[in-house]
Amino acid sequence: MIYLPLIAPAFVALVARAAADRLPPATATWLLTAAALILACSSSAVLGLLTFAALVRLPFVAEAGDLSVPVFAVGDTVPLPVAIAAAAALALVAVTAGRAVLRRGAAFAAAYRHARSLPGAGQVVVTEDAAADAYTVPGWPCRIVITLGMLRALSAREREVLLAHERAHVAASHFLFTSAARLAAVANPLLRPVADQVAYTVERWADERAAAQAGDRRLAARAIAHAALATRAAPPDRTRTMTALGMVTVLRDAGPVPRRVAAMLAPALPSPLSLLRDPGSRQPLLLAAAILLLVTLSGAATLDAATALHHLVELAQGEH
Repeated sequence: MIYLPLIAPAFVALVARAAADRLPPATATWLLTAAALILACSSSAVLGLLTFAALVRLPFVAEAGDLSVPVFAVGDTVPLPVAIAAAAALALVAVTAGRAVLRRGAAFAAAYRHARSLPGAGQVVVTEDAAADAYTVPGWPCRIVITLGMLRALSAREREVLLAHERAHVAASHFLFTSAARLAAVANPLLRPVADQVAYTVERWADERAAAQAGDRRLAARAIAHAALATRAAPPDRTRTMTALGMVTVLRDAGPVPRRVAAMLAPALPSPLSLLRDPGSRQPLLLAAAILLLVTLSGAATLDAATALHHLVELAQGEH
């Protein structure tokens, strides 16, 4: 069971897209983000346990920990090559995750500075740029930037949908979900498909909020499509660093547009409570249950391995 946390992310990745399509966007976002974080922590913890199993077999480490090497060698069932490979993997994770955290922190700082430097005191900033663009910048407070090119590309009602979409990003702090999922994927690359789906579900979440405010799902679908076409026709020249790190939420780059438009043209997904009450809504519930089960098993396997290793260490210390 100790190896389960290392492969569980692959199984969650297999069902992540289906969960993103069939669960309400807000529910899918919370579920997939939490699953990614827990699975990343579990897999890193298991690598740490396997690494410890390799270290304690070194005489000077065993002597420092007052451990009996023969007892530990008999009780530990982890092959030494596996433990060494785990140590190398853990070192790689530590380096890449550390660099990712530093880059993300720098991007947060750059985004906050950019938000403060924008003109005006209101939440929405309209720039003179002729290229169509709209994005949300994390800051204190978050700012919404819309270009004149984007305003000219949309009708009055479509502009309202666009504003509602961006305000939904601000209200729910969607950049925190995408940042957390991306960092989890750095710790365990098997979680990259999950992080991709989180990036999609936060857009679907904002789309649904905008459609609810407009009271017209077809209008929201048109606004999404027209905004995407306008930005592709004349791509804006924006700060590359923040965009590359995902710190700027951009409608043009946020998720497959045809998939989002198709979701808006379909009936709204039922709420989580409605799913529980409707006996015909088995598939979404099964998907959520499968993800929760994998996360629970992964956490339990990690805890069990840690407990077993702790008992083995106590035994090795007692026999020294």
